Amino acid sequence: MWLIVLEAVGALAVLVFAFWWTMFSGRRGGELPTADQEGDRGGSKKLKG
Repeated sequence: MWLIVLEAVGALAVLVFAFWWTMFSGRRGGELPTADQEGDRGGSKKLKG
């Protein structure tokens, strides 16, 4: 019985660790700003005129 509980706790710990790793383990300053946030840097936008 205790072996089943121990295995379930281990599986839950792996699940929580995988969730934490994918959600909160990123760049220290957050995500990089997108092109819209930092202004027009050219590239894929068409020229006017």
